Amino acid sequence: MFKHMRRLDRQATAEDTVKILEKCEYGVLSTVNQDSYPYGVPLSYVYKDGSIYFHSAGEGYKLDNIAINSKVSFCVVGDKKSLPEKFTTNYESVIIFGQASQVQGQEKKEALLALIAKYAPDHMEQGTEYVQKQGDRTTVIKVAVEHMTGKVRS
Repeated sequence: MFKHMRRLDRQATAEDTVKILEKCEYGVLSTVNQDSYPYGVPLSYVYKDGSIYFHSAGEGYKLDNIAINSKVSFCVVGDKKSLPEKFTTNYESVIIFGQASQVQGQEKKEALLALIAKYAPDHMEQGTEYVQKQGDRTTVIKVAVEHMTGKVRS
């Protein structure tokens, strides 16, 4: 169903792929709209328990697209260094294919707390209070990973 990476010599190990996901700050979620146009949107995320989680307003373009087709792609680019004298670039990246769905209850709370731990670790107490008071106003989407590859050129 998913193509194999063409440059297997650049394929990252599963462990290194997870490390790239855990250290990157932002990724691009790609969905398809009702007219089959692709839509890529950068967003903050957390990789937790083998899935990608992100938060969102309760309505919007990406959520409309996910409602039409829950199959998504998500990618991140980690460390990158241009090598102009060699006309190339050293980089690390991850591409994920998966199914997106909204989560509720304890899973939603844990995902929001994981996002706070990643992006505001010095404010966990305030973040926990915020989740308890305002968490119902936030939508949390989980991308259940079906296929994931990491690629490194160094």
